[in-house]
Amino acid sequence: MTIVMVEDLDPASADAGVPAHFGDPMREQRLLETGVGLVDRSNREVIAVPGEERASWLHTLTTQHLATLGAYQGSELLVLSPNGHIEQHAHVTEDGTTAWLDTEPGAGAGLLKYLEMMRFFTRVEPRDATAELAVLSLVGPGAAGLFPDLAAPQVGAVPGPRFTAGSVPARATSLYAVREFEGGLARRVPLGVDLLVPRSRKDAVIEQLGVQRAGLWAYEAVRVAHRIPRLGWETDHRTIPAEVELMAPGVHLDKGCYRGQETVARVHNLGRPPRRQVLLHLDGVATDHPPARGAAVELDGRAVGFVGTAVRHHELGMVALAVLKRNVPDDARLTVGESAAAIDVE
Repeated sequence: MTIVMVEDLDPASADAGVPAHFGDPMREQRLLETGVGLVDRSNREVIAVPGEERASWLHTLTTQHLATLGAYQGSELLVLSPNGHIEQHAHVTEDGTTAWLDTEPGAGAGLLKYLEMMRFFTRVEPRDATAELAVLSLVGPGAAGLFPDLAAPQVGAVPGPRFTAGSVPARATSLYAVREFEGGLARRVPLGVDLLVPRSRKDAVIEQLGVQRAGLWAYEAVRVAHRIPRLGWETDHRTIPAEVELMAPGVHLDKGCYRGQETVARVHNLGRPPRRQVLLHLDGVATDHPPARGAAVELDGRAVGFVGTAVRHHELGMVALAVLKRNVPDDARLTVGESAAAIDVE
């Protein structure tokens, strides 16, 4: 079997350490869209938070309502700056004794540093658990059939501006069913099922599952098509939650105080975040190479945003998730490098 690693194609990539593809990225994309494929995402970093006060502690530090998160439930959370900018995004998976937070490659150290700084006298013991657990993802409509006991993900709608206090249920805005699996955990998520397995058994679990493999390139194409943002790709140092598609899964708007809450509440009530996440269609006439992460999106020669992730999709062609200024019209004639770009209007 041909295995092409991310670092073989881009030695400087933040995603080094996992397969980019297995010889046919387009076939792998179709597999993830129509069946089920196994994607190695073991470059994600993992923080363990054991301790009897972990739920209430994480509840006060993050954007999510976690006080009532029970054993074998998962969700998503954000850590914001005092000014409401996104600093961290993680999935949280609770097993009854420990909350496991998995986040982007390179983000774990910053998340752990913040948690350690905020411990004070709280009965929690956060630690780097990346060497303990590896993340694998079963992606596609067939993933649910492999774990029929895991209920479908629940992601609540974002309430309108100036909603009535108490109208948002006092629970996590996203709830992902979790169960034990091969010494780790299985978590149902919107794209399929994530597996947090002992890192020492990763290869054995992959072999045991017997599911066709797909690389990170295929996973990223599916993610972009579903408009799911990624920390450090569709976010920069100025990004606030309302600018990207993280409000519904990651922000509880009626849970009380947390760092950055004032900005979140003010922008939500006014309904006008400075920027917005969009899907761009790139014409690919002058070049068939997707633009680099961070490439400028221009209107009449003036930068109006940046590209987060650009991919070649098996049906959509060359597309990109981008973050643009709010006042850029939907029918704007944009450019990204040599390519013409158009906003996909849902």
